[in-house]
Amino acid sequence: MILSFGGNNPEPDAIKFRNLISFAAFKANIMSVTRLKRKNRKDKAKSARRRQTLKIQGFKPVSKGVDVAKIKEEFKAKKAAKK
Repeated sequence: MILSFGGNNPEPDAIKFRNLISFAAFKANIMSVTRLKRKNRKDKAKSARRRQTLKIQGFKPVSKGVDVAKIKEEFKAKKAAKK
């Protein structure tokens, strides 16, 4: 079966059709690769955001040696100074 797009000579039309099909396949391949690269970037960004939020949620401030009794005495002294 020879596909013809008009004209007397079917050979050039068949060649055009074959080239059109191969170009479409080539273009589809490029599009899919581009889409996969974009999806890969989105997935990496999503996991980076997730890691960052987990890091923030798990944050614990550094505990320093604080003398609680001394701080309570300072508050009492300030309160007594106001009176």
